[in-house]
Amino acid sequence: MGAYAHENEVITVRHRSIAALSAAALSMLVLAGCAGDAEPTADADPSADATEAPADLCDSAAPGGDDIDAVKVSGEFGEEAEVSFDAPLELTEIERKVLTEGSGDKLEAGEYITYAATVYDAETGEYVGSEGYDDQTALPAGVQANNIFGMALGCATPGTRVAFTFPGQTAQDGTTMSSQVYVLDFLARAETKARGEAQDAPEGVPGVELSEDGEPTVTIPDGLEVPKETEVTTLIEGDGATVEDGDSVFLQYKGVKASNGEEFDSSWSRGTPTALPATAGPGGVVEGFAKAMIGQKVGSQVIAVIPRAEGYGPTEGHELQEEDLIFVVDILGAMHTAE
Repeated sequence: MGAYAHENEVITVRHRSIAALSAAALSMLVLAGCAGDAEPTADADPSADATEAPADLCDSAAPGGDDIDAVKVSGEFGEEAEVSFDAPLELTEIERKVLTEGSGDKLEAGEYITYAATVYDAETGEYVGSEGYDDQTALPAGVQANNIFGMALGCATPGTRVAFTFPGQTAQDGTTMSSQVYVLDFLARAETKARGEAQDAPEGVPGVELSEDGEPTVTIPDGLEVPKETEVTTLIEGDGATVEDGDSVFLQYKGVKASNGEEFDSSWSRGTPTALPATAGPGGVVEGFAKAMIGQKVGSQVIAVIPRAEGYGPTEGHELQEEDLIFVVDILGAMHTAE
């Protein structure tokens, strides 16, 4: 669910997924006594919580228990799991057990991962769905000591498979979600900046310099001519999947005014990548930003020079209505819209 930009935000959008793996259940929920927000947003800071988180991610892992011990799992890591148990499971808290141990460096709070998951309804024992086993069926997720990924994985290493229980919830708007059983595969660490082959930019394109962590600094050339339609230039070309119209895209971005280079919005400044829909209009982003994503390969970095007519010009009263815009966008992942 998306909304047009308000003040300094490009857009907020709920991390779209199959119902069982919705943001409220898995990717962006910060647990506070198992009470979730009605409409969490995909660019919310996963570290934000009123509860005190463990200092060490290893200590955040949920405990074992009788409920998760009653769950039997078959299937190989990286493939959809088969789960069986005597339903219903009357779940009151999160419990987890490690099914497959990974190897390599341990997870740290604030990192992003790629994952796959299978989910079953704890009350009926029925299979609900899965995501992440096939390309472009899940976006990377942030891991914090006080979100569900930290509680399920702790400081696990890549290649780890865990099973965990998730008690049912009632959101603030009265929406209910049944209790569920998950099998979660930690596939790999996710990139948080573009990775690919650097490309030569044509003359007249704003200059971009990257810090060590990948954050761009934009330099506006003297006499910049803003085009009548958005112009997109690839600065780094990735080799991943191609973003299609309507996809959800995991990305970093910085937006500056073409008039003076002043930053007005940046995922880098907020300290976390975000997810946005590659579609223009209500429920999506401004037209020029959509053009910066659609047709690009995951791993790429692009710069888009956007005339106000394809930015916030049509949005009456917006503080950027009279501004031409420049965005530098790192495209880090893409997920197709569920049919």
